[in-house]
Amino acid sequence: MTSPAPATLDAPRLRRLQTIGMLCGLTAGAWLGAAEAPTKLVTTGVSPFVVSLAMVVGVFLARWSVPALIQGTSYIGADLRQAPHLIVWGVLAGCLWAVANTLTIFAVRDVGLSIAFPLWNSNSLLGIVWGIVLFKELRGADWRRWAGVLGGALLMFAGATALAIASSAHVDARDATRGVIAALAAGVLWGTMYIPYRKAYLTGMSPLSFITFFTIGELGMMGVLAVVYTGGAGALWQQLAATRHVLFWFLLGGFVWVVGDLFQQYAVKYAGITRGIPLSNTNQLWGLLWGVLVFGELLGGTRALYTQVIGGSLVMALGAGVIAMSSVREGEHRRWQEAAARENERYGVDPAYTRARAAGGEIDATTHRRTWVDWLVVGVATAILIAFAAMAEAPQIALRWGWAAALTAAMLAILVGCGLALWRTTRFT
Repeated sequence: MTSPAPATLDAPRLRRLQTIGMLCGLTAGAWLGAAEAPTKLVTTGVSPFVVSLAMVVGVFLARWSVPALIQGTSYIGADLRQAPHLIVWGVLAGCLWAVANTLTIFAVRDVGLSIAFPLWNSNSLLGIVWGIVLFKELRGADWRRWAGVLGGALLMFAGATALAIASSAHVDARDATRGVIAALAAGVLWGTMYIPYRKAYLTGMSPLSFITFFTIGELGMMGVLAVVYTGGAGALWQQLAATRHVLFWFLLGGFVWVVGDLFQQYAVKYAGITRGIPLSNTNQLWGLLWGVLVFGELLGGTRALYTQVIGGSLVMALGAGVIAMSSVREGEHRRWQEAAARENERYGVDPAYTRARAAGGEIDATTHRRTWVDWLVVGVATAILIAFAAMAEAPQIALRWGWAAALTAAMLAILVGCGLALWRTTRFT
C-alpha cells in the first residue's frame, strides 16, 4: 500500500509531513543521546580508536539489517537505479561521520558526556548555513521565520559558550581545552555531512536506501584510522582481542545510533536542515540525563557548575525549540522544489520520482517483497550481536541501573509512537 504521488504538494499534506519531520527530530534526539553512553567506557583504558571502530561495526550491522527488515534490498536497488550518483555522496557522508565520531570519543573522555554533547551540537549552526546557501531553505519565508531560525541559532551558541566555560572548571585545563576542540571539530564535520543528506532527500531517495551506502564510507574510513593510529593491523587486532569482553557495548552503541540517525534523516527530509537538525540536537538533554542520572557526572561540583551546565543546556534546547516552531510555509517550500529541480537536471533524475517522494509517496505501486537475501542479512547481523553479547562482561564503572531502565523505557515508547506515525503517513519512503 502506497501514498499518492500528487503533482503539487497541497497545504494540509505539507503541514502533516512537517509535523512528522519534527516528531522524527525529537525521536532522533532521544536515541542519539543514548548512543554515546557506551563511550563512557573509555575511562577503563580502552583506546578511543577501538571504541569508535567497534561502534562503526555496530553501525554497519544496523544500517544493512534494518533496511533489509523494513523494506528489503530490492527496494534499495530500485532507489539506486533512480539516482546512482547518490552512492558517492553517501560514501562521502560516511567518511565525515567516522572522523567526527572518533573526535567525540576524545571529547567524552576529556570533558564528560554532559558537557561534550552540547559542544558538538554546534553542527546545527553550520547546517543552517548550508541549508540557506545551498538548498534555498528560508528563501521565500517571512521575517518571522528568519528571526525564529537565526534567533534560535544565537540561543544555541550562547548555551554552548556557557558549557565551554563550565568545562574549564570541571576537569584539568589541558584536557578541557583538548576536549572542547575535539567536540567543536566533530560539530564542523557533522554540520558539513548534512549536505549529502539534503541532496539525497531533495532528489527523492528513501533514508532507508541512503544509509546503506553511507556505512561503506564509515567502515572504510574508520578502519584506516584505527590501523594507522593503533600501530598497524597486528596491534589493532591485539587490542580488539584484549577488549573483547566490552566490545558488545560499543556495537550496541552503534546500533542505537543508527536508530536515532535514521529518524534524523527523516527529519532532514521532511522538515529540512534548518529545522530537523536543531530538533535532533535535543540529544544534548538526553546526554545530560544519561551523564548525570546514570553515570553520576558532576557529583561534588559547585552550585555555579551545575547552574552553567544545566542552564546552558536549557538555553540551547530553547533555541532548538524556537527554530522548530518556525515551520515551512508554501512560499519557502516552492524554493525547495526549485532546488530539487536543479538536482534533477544536474543528475538526470526523473522529476515524477522526486515529486512523489517529496509528498511521502511512490512513483508507482510496485511491491518489493523480502527475499532470502534480506533474511540472511538480518540473521547474520543478529548472530554477530549475540556472539559478542555472550562474551560481554558488565562494565566496571558505577551505574545507576534504575535510571538506565527508566530512560530506556522512555526511548522505546517514543520510538514506537513516532515509528507508527511515520509508517501511516509515508510508509517509510
